[in-house]
Amino acid sequence: MSDSAAVISTAHLTKTFGATRALDGLDLDVPAGEVHGFLGPNGAGKTTTLRILMGLLRPTSGQVRVLGLDPWADQVAVHRRVAYVPGDVVLWPTLSGGEVIDLLGRLRGTVDRARRDALVDRFDLDPSKRCRDYSKGNRQKVALVAAFAARAELMILDEPTAGLDPLMERVFADLVGEVRAEGRTVLLSSHILSEAEELCDRVSIIGSGRLVDSAPLRELRGAHHTLVDARFRTPVAPSAFAGLTGVGDLRVEATSVTCRVEPEGLAPLLSVLAGLGAVSLTCTPPSLEDVFLAHYESEAVR
Repeated sequence: MSDSAAVISTAHLTKTFGATRALDGLDLDVPAGEVHGFLGPNGAGKTTTLRILMGLLRPTSGQVRVLGLDPWADQVAVHRRVAYVPGDVVLWPTLSGGEVIDLLGRLRGTVDRARRDALVDRFDLDPSKRCRDYSKGNRQKVALVAAFAARAELMILDEPTAGLDPLMERVFADLVGEVRAEGRTVLLSSHILSEAEELCDRVSIIGSGRLVDSAPLRELRGAHHTLVDARFRTPVAPSAFAGLTGVGDLRVEATSVTCRVEPEGLAPLLSVLAGLGAVSLTCTPPSLEDVFLAHYESEAVR
């Protein structure tokens, strides 16, 4: 195991379904007290990983620990300490939303009625309706209320805002921030990269069942290109940028210069721009989407 202090730790984790290898030696560590993004294209192995972490699937080989426990051998103990929201929420159709929330709370041993009611209000949920009458978004709200009401040490969230409107997405983001402030841990799998970019302290990207990269978001951004936009009082010549390394998509139009630059080329480029008398300069770091696509395209090339 790579880090015994991690809330979640996997080493050489594999999972096969017949001839299909969903996980291919995945090494993943999630430290305590952070919101950790878990990203990858469809079919990368994200949901399979989360189901193994919850003890819903048994790994083919490798090691996995959740809060120091083996999730397959210690399912009951893990489920008491972890709140899980699956990507496709299925509820008991004849129970009301409130009854489901209370049932899930009792399975963990306790129901904090005040917190449960406050969360129902924040998510604007009618707990008296039967689950068969809920829309997808309202089924998602039931699962989220139950998860956040639990005050679990670890929250594992698989596409948790699917079906929510922008207002409810904001409520969700606020609650994740409160969980982080309380020192608890969140593993967030999301296809909404802007959501992960806003909420996550660290991001792990997987592809073809393997870890592609894992680092704090600021480090991931720093390892990729920066967009540069410079303005001048007088026209500049394209020849002024000849010989610079790491500069691409260069466009010189009279008194404006735009380009992208790799980390190693940023300082030399800024020196040239300053020498040419730039009167305004904007450097935009890559978005998480840029980082993700760069990794994904690199994996596709392999």
